Amino acid sequence: MTLENTIQKIGPLDSAAMKAAEERQSQLTKPAGSLGRLESLSIQLAGITGEARPKFENKSIVVMAGDHGVTEEGVSAFPAEVTPQMVMNFLFGGAAINALAGVSGAKVTVVDMGVASDLPEHPGLISKRVAAGTANMVQGPAMTKEQAVQALEAGIEVVSDLKAQGVSVVGLGDMGIGNTTPSAAIACAIMGASVDEIVGRGTGVDDAGLQRKKDAVAKAIQQNGPDGQDGLDVLMKVGGFEIGGLAGVVLGAAANKMPVVVDGFITTAAAMIAAQICPAVKDYLIPSHCSQESGHEKMLAHLGLKALFDYEMRLGEGSGAAMAMPVVDAAARVLDQMVTFAEAGVSGKEE
Repeated sequence: MTLENTIQKIGPLDSAAMKAAEERQSQLTKPAGSLGRLESLSIQLAGITGEARPKFENKSIVVMAGDHGVTEEGVSAFPAEVTPQMVMNFLFGGAAINALAGVSGAKVTVVDMGVASDLPEHPGLISKRVAAGTANMVQGPAMTKEQAVQALEAGIEVVSDLKAQGVSVVGLGDMGIGNTTPSAAIACAIMGASVDEIVGRGTGVDDAGLQRKKDAVAKAIQQNGPDGQDGLDVLMKVGGFEIGGLAGVVLGAAANKMPVVVDGFITTAAAMIAAQICPAVKDYLIPSHCSQESGHEKMLAHLGLKALFDYEMRLGEGSGAAMAMPVVDAAARVLDQMVTFAEAGVSGKEE
């Protein structure tokens, strides 16, 4: 499915399904509003799916991987070879995301969007490789416009295939040494924020490394002049292949009426790209946690989102999205499996 066709398919949430869900919530055997955000989340899920009582049997965390030329600027505490090593760790089930996804029975879908070294063939690896890592955005655009569109359409293809396989909710995950740097540049470009507000320590760089990151983001924005109102332009000039792929997942999921559970700093940057391309996708986003990474809370606020929890995490991989999947399940199950006062023969609130 092309980017243009996908955008045309994205509409507002289903108001009839939301109204039905809200009416049912008001009749369930509990004081009205007593389950707080679980209730509003259940109504949002109804609107996304178009089902008054949605169910989420099959879930997937889509972990997209890519390398970044900006690592040449010394912006990461880890070497670039960690990206392919961690991709293999995901595939063999040894990473945090594998353990956490297992809590809700979510499948981990691993996608190579542009890892700089060749990966061995593996039946669990989806190759949507755009190129062997992005160019150094400090010296010029991170990618061409054609590559940016290719990354977005790859993400759309991945989530459309998952939908065809019966997956009904997706979480976003990422892997790419150096990718907090382009993510910070994306946020600065779209929000018009300063590097001091947004750029954090990422993998744990020291003070000198943090200054190099801030300098790299500032130089990349000055060098490339990304148009913060144009998501495709921002992606092309200061983005990453895995970030573009994840933005495509957001767009494709919204077109397929699927909720998207956002993880942390990098996946929120991807969601910001998607929202600049098609603002309607914001209603399909479910935030998981608030990352320790500087600027993440501001990025969520820009999207109109409030994190479900804050466990002082900053891992990536989709770890927070995996932890939020049981909350999505809980919201849907409350709406579907609780009975109404009338069904239970329980007296309602006295007028």
